[in-house]
Amino acid sequence: QVQLVESGGGLVQAGGSLRLSCAASGGTFRNYNMGWFRQAPGKEREFVSAISRWSPDNTYYANSVKGRFTISRDNAKNTVYLQMNSLKPEDTAVYYCAADLGSGIYYKEDYDYWGQGTQVTVSS
Repeated sequence: QVQLVESGGGLVQAGGSLRLSCAASGGTFRNYNMGWFRQAPGKEREFVSAISRWSPDNTYYANSVKGRFTISRDNAKNTVYLQMNSLKPEDTAVYYCAADLGSGIYYKEDYDYWGQGTQVTVSS
């Protein structure tokens, strides 16, 4: 059983930056694809970014965040990060970290484990 704990959310003005962290325990971190999803009030949970377990260079982004967000992982620390720059009010959501033992990248249904989420609020 894998436990995931997100941190780093908060309130930031538009144009600002935040770095989210997700610490994993209870499993072999390097065996998992890691993803970030977000859910705004009244909306479906949506894909934000993912990073492959095979190579830290294999990264994936939603079009809405490409060029502004950067995902990375540190297998020695069992942690995945999401650096968020040039934040916009539409980035406001609860951000969730997820782990996948299989080959899933974009679909939340493919992920096996989820964190509790961290709130990101971007003011205009």
